Amino acid sequence: MADGPVPVADRSLDRDPDRPQPHPLRGRLTLPRLPFPAVLGAVAAYSYGATAVSAAWFLRRDYGFGLIESIGWAGLMFSPWIAVGLVVWAVLGLMEAGARAVGLLIVLTLPVVPLAAVAATGIDRALRGADWTAVELLRRSIDRLPVAILLYTAIIAASLAAAWWLRADRHRRELQVLAVALEALRAPQVPTPENRTTLMVSVGRRRVPVSPHEVEWISSAGNYAVVHWRDQEGLLRETLQQLETRLETARFARGHRSTLINLARVADLMPLSDGAWRATMDSGAELVVSRTCRDAFLARLGRSQPSMKASSSALT
Repeated sequence: MADGPVPVADRSLDRDPDRPQPHPLRGRLTLPRLPFPAVLGAVAAYSYGATAVSAAWFLRRDYGFGLIESIGWAGLMFSPWIAVGLVVWAVLGLMEAGARAVGLLIVLTLPVVPLAAVAATGIDRALRGADWTAVELLRRSIDRLPVAILLYTAIIAASLAAAWWLRADRHRRELQVLAVALEALRAPQVPTPENRTTLMVSVGRRRVPVSPHEVEWISSAGNYAVVHWRDQEGLLRETLQQLETRLETARFARGHRSTLINLARVADLMPLSDGAWRATMDSGAELVVSRTCRDAFLARLGRSQPSMKASSSALT
């Protein structure tokens, strides 16, 4: 008998069972990518509509309302929560969905939940044309508090999830653009007077000439600067601010108030939870690009890479 595979019409019998096979729908089924505001608006509209319809079910059963009347009634009673959702989203936007924003939203539970319950009760009273006393209005508002707390918690949770996804997506797009700009910096450049600058670095008792393009980063040490290059380091009798002025080139940018980074030596950038970045250098050293220096970092990369703006717009 032959040692090789048996020739058959269906060659799929000869496939390696351990090799991952392409999905049969790959390349045939493509879904359009909707902009985030449209997705967020659709989810919010669905949530509001589903809540109103669910409440309308009980209005129809308990009060004998018609279908349209009960849905309209429930929709109006839950309308104050639209304003609550906008307030929550504004707080998360202004405070970047951090711990302070969550703490503020928890504190806002005290005024927001009772006000929403009173507003819903007032709408219910107006639609019924009921002549409720202040005590009755208060009692009915208190009865709504458990549902109000549940709705407020759900709005916060959904808004946090949306805000964190949006921030992660923004960081991903930024890093894609940064990768293109950093790769462009690694390309050989036409010699300029800035590129010909030589740093005379003190290493022990010797002074060693170091070209700026060899430098990975420079850290501050009072009136001195510590130059790091090719797994070596040495002292330079200049402040970091003086060096930043002398090395005014697209290759160097502040990563922190005490560090100056050679962008052409950045191997990788990763976002951190506090909004800063972690820059991994060619040598494996890890430096932090603080939030305050991040915009200047981006601006410097933008000046060094003319097509960066075009790449960024293409990603959005």
